[in-house]
Amino acid sequence: MTTAGDIMHKGAQWIPRHETLDRAAQLMRELDVGALPIADENERLCGILIDRDIVVDCVAMGHDPSQVTAGDMAKGTPRWIDARADIHDVVEEMEGHQIRRLPVIENKRLVGMISEADLAKHLTDAQLAGWVERVYAKN
Repeated sequence: MTTAGDIMHKGAQWIPRHETLDRAAQLMRELDVGALPIADENERLCGILIDRDIVVDCVAMGHDPSQVTAGDMAKGTPRWIDARADIHDVVEEMEGHQIRRLPVIENKRLVGMISEADLAKHLTDAQLAGWVERVYAKN
């Protein structure tokens, strides 16, 4: 059985919700990632910040990224998956919520992230095509 822990990108890093978006962009550049899980004071997942959030919901709206925090951008209930979950559960979670990045949690701690690229390495072409169709479909 292939698990979330098997396919995830290890070493994912939180950004504290009090951190500003300019710092988040710098961290994304340093880590070469397009998404950062947002953590509260207790290191619990409270959202995910993606590069598009910074551009579209902050800069394009005329806001100063040095004044807006990651927590300000956290929306909705964050989705995550346990490291022991089967790859089919990963696919179902991502499809069901139309998300392209999924934090992986083990013992209440962030241990990795799963992205489209991670899935592409572990799904057949047909499975991947179906996943893309369902995740990118407009409701």
